[in-house]
Amino acid sequence: MRRIELSRKFRHDYRREKSGMYGKSLDALLNGILDLLESDEVLPPNAVDHALMGKFTGYRDCHIKPDLILIYRKTGDDVLELVRLGSHSELGL
Repeated sequence: MRRIELSRKFRHDYRREKSGMYGKSLDALLNGILDLLESDEVLPPNAVDHALMGKFTGYRDCHIKPDLILIYRKTGDDVLELVRLGSHSELGL
């Protein structure tokens, strides 16, 4: 089981999304994905998990909803770092 670390930007993004249109369901949506990521299990195909390039080389993203993206990376064998959360346009993807 990996330990979750939250970046400062992720914390800011989370607060913004919590007050947005996914506010009531955000925790449930995130928990489903995070449970799989923490356990190093394969994400479902609709999560569209893939590696990023450019300024996010070394990171991955997955879709929580069609336009709600989680950027993360796994470091070592025990850390899951949550980096950003938002829409494609908010994250510059």
